[in-house]
Amino acid sequence: MGQPNPTPAQVAARTTPRAVGQQVGEQVTGAQSIVRSLEEVGVDTVFGIPGGAILPTYDPLMDSARLRHILVRHEQGGGHAASGYAHATGRVGVTMATSGPGATNLVTPIADANMDSVPLVAITGQVAAPAIGTDAFQEADIVGITMPITKHSYLVTDPDDIPRTIAEAFHIASTGRPGPVLVDIAKSAMQAQTTFRWPQELALPGYHPVTKPHAKQIREAAKLLATARRPVLYVGGGVIRSGAADVLRRLVDVSGAAVTTTLMARGAVPDSHPQHLGMPGMHGTVPAVAALQKADLIVALGARFDDRVTGKLSSFAPHAAIVHADIDPAEIGKNRAVDVPIVGDLREVIGELIPALEAEHAKVGKPDIEAWWHQIDTWRETYPLGFTSTDDGHLAPQHVISRLGEIAGPDAIYVAGVGQHQMWAAQFIRYERPNTWINSGGLGTMGYSVPAAMGAKVGAPDRDVWAIDGDGCFQMTNQELATCAINDIPIKVALVNNSSLGMVRQWQTLFYNERYSNTDLHTGHGTVRIPDFVKLAEAYGCVGIRVEHENEVDEAIKRANEIDDRPVVVDFTVSRDAMVWPMVAAGVSNDDIQYARGISPAWERED
Repeated sequence: MGQPNPTPAQVAARTTPRAVGQQVGEQVTGAQSIVRSLEEVGVDTVFGIPGGAILPTYDPLMDSARLRHILVRHEQGGGHAASGYAHATGRVGVTMATSGPGATNLVTPIADANMDSVPLVAITGQVAAPAIGTDAFQEADIVGITMPITKHSYLVTDPDDIPRTIAEAFHIASTGRPGPVLVDIAKSAMQAQTTFRWPQELALPGYHPVTKPHAKQIREAAKLLATARRPVLYVGGGVIRSGAADVLRRLVDVSGAAVTTTLMARGAVPDSHPQHLGMPGMHGTVPAVAALQKADLIVALGARFDDRVTGKLSSFAPHAAIVHADIDPAEIGKNRAVDVPIVGDLREVIGELIPALEAEHAKVGKPDIEAWWHQIDTWRETYPLGFTSTDDGHLAPQHVISRLGEIAGPDAIYVAGVGQHQMWAAQFIRYERPNTWINSGGLGTMGYSVPAAMGAKVGAPDRDVWAIDGDGCFQMTNQELATCAINDIPIKVALVNNSSLGMVRQWQTLFYNERYSNTDLHTGHGTVRIPDFVKLAEAYGCVGIRVEHENEVDEAIKRANEIDDRPVVVDFTVSRDAMVWPMVAAGVSNDDIQYARGISPAWERED
């Protein structure tokens, strides 16, 4: 089971500067100062690749007894591995790369971490300070490039600034709304001599995240929740980041409200909880989508009202009052007008909302929501999640993923790529605890699964970690299987192989008259397999298993679970005609959700 994830306050405490005893005043190189600083903030793992500009740091890194460096095969893999590590542990993930192309290869994982609020510090080498701005070999303005996609970016040219900068970077990454911070350090600063001085305190004027909510706003939210007849808790990934799943469960029970958990919040409320309706949005359940549309009150907790949840924004939840709680004030009211805004850490917000709601119940009684639950239960009975058998003789991907969830169980960690397999994994695996579901939600990064699963396994070595990937995503970052095999990181990969770019093909089927332009990958159907994923797995030092028939599915999953000494890749050959349902087409009202192709629920529209 491993240790529970730390709360943000605990993470912040680990990165708070502290005295370093005899180390204060020690003469070191800038490179040694980098390594010492990483040790001081409690880092235990770095995912990276050396190169010319970062090379001075790799020499003292070899001498550290406290830092494990994992040599990845591509910088993007290192960034996603740091993200997976952060997801699984709640701690700051760390990646390291050299200047120029090494640093620019980190742009995608940095942008991914920024969209999904993942605490990450990326340390990059830069050309020597005198060469900056001269178009020197392997020079790129990575600070300028990443400024829009980080919480903060630093360029360090003075070695004396290294300890303070790294201390600040970890504090910023892990506090408030978590996110990525870039620290770009000139090679000349690494090679110069400096006196190592760990800061006794941080001076960050203007950076003071609000964690404690305003009491008046809490009371107003409690009044609305105590009197609503059709309340819905719209739970986003902020609940996961704040470590608030336990207090959220109490709020669910006290309020009696229906609950939806977004793609980033799966596991925040157990799927087995009777008030949980599943995932909302483009590929959400009909009850979850309908409940939000018909609600008279939506309490949004760490959610963004993004387009994949709201559909056509002007038609979303037309009669609902909105309570929106978030650590980031910029998110409140950004997409949807809000009646009661609450800025604060969700653990504190929910913790204060519960007694305020109980006090309102004591004054006015509990609302009558029996008719609301009767309507919800009717939707549940009429429109359950399901799938049909395939017509082409290949496996149904939904069956494969549901069996994986049943056999691997709720304590495993599931890490998805992006596309159809991601949606099926969100739909057909039952999540009972937080931090068991990891995916690229906001940026939608193909190639995320394998390296992120690697990072998650490093962070949670006692838990089974399954990468659920598509054949398109898998071919973007599968070289990290070599990293896993060499470093004894025994992840398991469920390869949902439909020989296609599946989600793109689904849209071509529905919206482009079945004109399949450039979506056939030739990886699994017919006699041609380029590449043969079983042979590829074996070439990387992994176990490769192929599954083509339904009666082989369970045995293959069980066999993979029994292998603990190397990574396993299970190549499931699935139908390319399987589609993700339900579906709300892009830009369309949630009222027009399709339960299956050509089948829409019959309800009164809210125009």
